[in-house]
Amino acid sequence: MINTMLELINTLYKLRTCNLVLSPANIAKKKFRVCLEFHVGNCFGPCEGLQSKADYDTSIDGIKDILKGNINNVIRHLEDLMKKQAAAFEFEGAQMSKEKIEILEKYKGRSVIVHPTINNVDVFSYVDEQNSAFVNYMKVMSGAVVQSFTLEMKKKLEESPAELLSLAIAELRQRYQSDAKEIIAPFELEQEIPGVETVVPKIGDKKKLLELSEKNVRYFMKDKLEQADKLNPEHRIDRLMTQMQKDLRLPVKPHHIECFDNSNFQGDYAVAAMSVFKNGRPSKSDYRHFDIKTVTGPDDFASMEEVVFRRYKRLLEEEKPLPQLIVIDGGKGQLSAALTSLEKLELRGKISIIGIAKKLEEIYYPGDPLPLYLDKKSETLKIIQQLRDEVHRFGITHHRNKRSKGLIKTELSEIKGIGAATGETLLKHFRSVKRIREAKLDELTAIIGTAKGKVVYDYFAKAT
Repeated sequence: MINTMLELINTLYKLRTCNLVLSPANIAKKKFRVCLEFHVGNCFGPCEGLQSKADYDTSIDGIKDILKGNINNVIRHLEDLMKKQAAAFEFEGAQMSKEKIEILEKYKGRSVIVHPTINNVDVFSYVDEQNSAFVNYMKVMSGAVVQSFTLEMKKKLEESPAELLSLAIAELRQRYQSDAKEIIAPFELEQEIPGVETVVPKIGDKKKLLELSEKNVRYFMKDKLEQADKLNPEHRIDRLMTQMQKDLRLPVKPHHIECFDNSNFQGDYAVAAMSVFKNGRPSKSDYRHFDIKTVTGPDDFASMEEVVFRRYKRLLEEEKPLPQLIVIDGGKGQLSAALTSLEKLELRGKISIIGIAKKLEEIYYPGDPLPLYLDKKSETLKIIQQLRDEVHRFGITHHRNKRSKGLIKTELSEIKGIGAATGETLLKHFRSVKRIREAKLDELTAIIGTAKGKVVYDYFAKAT
């Protein structure tokens, strides 16, 4: 499948790659011999006169038309050529022309189609970054996007977006020899182009074209970042930490982040969990569980205050490094509770702390009643969401284990001769004490053996 204009040109036309002086006299004197490119089918051998100058120049004209987006011109030329070849009984050449027409039609058919009245228009979008500006160029011919290219411009001075876009437009129009009389742009240009109208659309098909062009820029930037990250993992870490510091308004880069969540079941089996990310990735060996010790009943705020106090009191006592950022899974209440513990430990202001509400992904800061909303596609928000998902997963696993042990203790441990390990085996198989109570003797003995199975069966039989 042909996806790019370069692939299309290379498929349709065979151009020489040599720098030989192919004058008629040199060719007539047979100064040159065809090279490997001819033998592998990448060249038609003009050096030996196997391809005429007129035919070669026709190929060049076709390439120019394709680069300008005039694909229909090329198709019409090939159709005329095919008819002439067929009339002259040159059926092999006619077949080749037909195949080229089919390739061009398929390529044109995959082009993005807009309103057919939009013809010979250049579309430019602009996206600004710290040290670079990115400009995407799209060529629209007969209602179809036939060409697209993204240019990166390094900033050298304090150029305005209008200045940079004007420079990019001049370079790209010259590079692609555009003769379009209309330009679609995101804002007014610094300088007018003689004989060319600049349109800044607000609605309609032209606005959609501008949005499509901007998407091209975003994809280009994303791909560029991914390639840089693969080549240099340290670059990714530094870039991500710098972005998180900026997005979350932190005093330092958050290389070490800890996230807390707590849960209980109808007021019982209260537990909490902590996930840890270092350099933007999970550090699972540093995850921790907490059994709530000082809180009675379902009190999420008091539970959060307890586990945060215990965690950082221990780090201080053991003189271990503190995180640069604490994330609390919850809104203002949980955040205030965690902050109380930091104040007791005299750590407020030394560690940044935020809360994330579950419904709208709101980021809360101490003392600020208004939440921060991050871009839903930002890497910063994705890291925070991963932290929260990890602490949920880790906490739920611990919570289930504790509930299972509690059920074993309160139900199955009453049976004389049945220990915790046997009770856990039964629960894993039957999923609940109720099902164990209702199980038949042969079902129980199949899981824990004849003797113990009969003990459990007799115990529940007497109870009923």
